[in-house]
Amino acid sequence: MSGTIKHFYVYILASGERGTLYIGMTNDLLRRVHEHRLKQVEGFTKQYSVRRLVYYEIHQDAMQAITREKQLKKWRRSWKLRLIEEQNPRWKDLYDELTDDGTA
Repeated sequence: MSGTIKHFYVYILASGERGTLYIGMTNDLLRRVHEHRLKQVEGFTKQYSVRRLVYYEIHQDAMQAITREKQLKKWRRSWKLRLIEEQNPRWKDLYDELTDDGTA
């Protein structure tokens, strides 16, 4: 390998402000969120139109990201809302920002 740093992302999607939440993990945030937005992912996010990227974290290690994803899924809803609102108080769709400047 050529020393390329691999990133892993834990992300939260929402149906709208303080709406239905979905937590996931991926190694390609833009691709995965794009799939959710196009309703290509069968199941929960497609059924409930959960497609707005409202929070994400970057991890260097896959196991660390998986552990964090599981941790967040066990959290109370109020804790998840607080986490989102600390970083994204207006519940903006972060996918639009990431695709505009290409940072992810």
